[in-house]
Amino acid sequence: MTKVSHFARAFTLIEVMVVLAVIVIMMAMVYPAFTTISERAKATKDMSNLRQVGLAMQTYLNDKDDVLPAINAAPGIGTDLIPVIYPKYIGKTRKVFQSPFDKRPASETDSAPVSYGINQNMYDLINGNMTKVVSPSSTILIAPNYNVGPTGSPLWTSLAALAPYVRNLPVGGGAGMTTGLQRNGTQINALFCDLHVETMTFGPSSVLGSFKDFTSDPLGQKHWDPTK
Repeated sequence: MTKVSHFARAFTLIEVMVVLAVIVIMMAMVYPAFTTISERAKATKDMSNLRQVGLAMQTYLNDKDDVLPAINAAPGIGTDLIPVIYPKYIGKTRKVFQSPFDKRPASETDSAPVSYGINQNMYDLINGNMTKVVSPSSTILIAPNYNVGPTGSPLWTSLAALAPYVRNLPVGGGAGMTTGLQRNGTQINALFCDLHVETMTFGPSSVLGSFKDFTSDPLGQKHWDPTK
């Protein structure tokens, strides 16, 4: 009579190590694809936010003779967009003002995160009058507004209504914007004065922190100057 063993053969240490190595290799192959899909989803949501802000802005401009919002906010004159078009023109949520690349906790209070800013030149050069924009489809109106920290990650500081208020976007993105938000820092989304949204190339350029197509000549190139 044959004796039956009641003990199952266990995996050897080498077999366990081989299995773990295979799992690690498979994860390494899948992770870049997952990261790419996740980033594309964020970029799509970012563009959707800018489109919604653009539609709200258009409705506001129709009511205000095509003049961009400007309010008095302590400690002085401010150009804080959010309290002006929220909630009448944008709906009862502040989340549309927060980019998916902005990792701060979402909120519906006055301290809600705001990720976008208006091109400072719109006030400095044409006093916020949109009818004076020479090339609306080429002139940047609104884009993400942030700084880049020591680790290369974006730092967001603008709020919905409390100090330091929603800041205007310095021409070229400002010295603190040394890298874009998408495609390894090479791309960024922007809303133009004709209210279309576009993905732009971001740096390097001759001006630190500027979007790559930052110049206004020749006419037709993406730029920050509403008078060109």
